[in-house]
Amino acid sequence: MPDTFVSPQVEINEALVTGALLGRGLPSEAEHHLWEAGLSYHLDDIAERHLREAEALAPDHAAVLIGLYRFYFYKGRLAEALAVARRCLLKAAQENNLPADWRAVRAGDAEFGRYENILPRFFLFSLKGYAYLQMRLGETDEGRLAVQKLLELDPTDKIGAKVLLGVLERMGRDDE
Repeated sequence: MPDTFVSPQVEINEALVTGALLGRGLPSEAEHHLWEAGLSYHLDDIAERHLREAEALAPDHAAVLIGLYRFYFYKGRLAEALAVARRCLLKAAQENNLPADWRAVRAGDAEFGRYENILPRFFLFSLKGYAYLQMRLGETDEGRLAVQKLLELDPTDKIGAKVLLGVLERMGRDDE
C-alpha cells in the first residue's frame, strides 16, 4: 500500500490551530485581518493585503506566520512560502529555546517524542514544511538533510518524515 501524504501546511495548521500558542498575545486587530484574509482568499490582492496588515501588527506571531505560509503555499508561490517557513523555524526555535540553526538541534533539546507537546511539534512541522519546500524547489540535498534531522529528532516518525524520505528515494526512478 502506498504511503499516505499529508502536506506540511495542513499538518502545521492541525498542530497549532487547537493550541494556545496561536491565540496567545495576538492583537484582536491582527486576528481580524487573518479572518478577513481567509474570507477573501479567492481575491489574491485583498487576502494578501490583510495578511500583510496582520503581519505589521504582529510580525512574529505564529498565527500570522502560518497564515502567510499557507497562503503562499496554496497559491503555488513556493519561494515565498519557503521564506515564511524559515521564519517559522526561527520562531519555533525561540519558543523551544533551541539553537537558531536547525542543524544544531539535538534530540534531547526538547521533548520531540511527545506528540502532545505543541511547541516541539511546531518546530518539527516547521522543519518538515521547510524540507518539503526545499524538495519542491529542486534543492533536494537540503531537503534530504532536513528530513534526516527530522528522523533524528523524531525517530518514531510521528510526523511522517519517512514519507518525504521515500519521495526523495524514488526521485529519478521510472514509475512502475
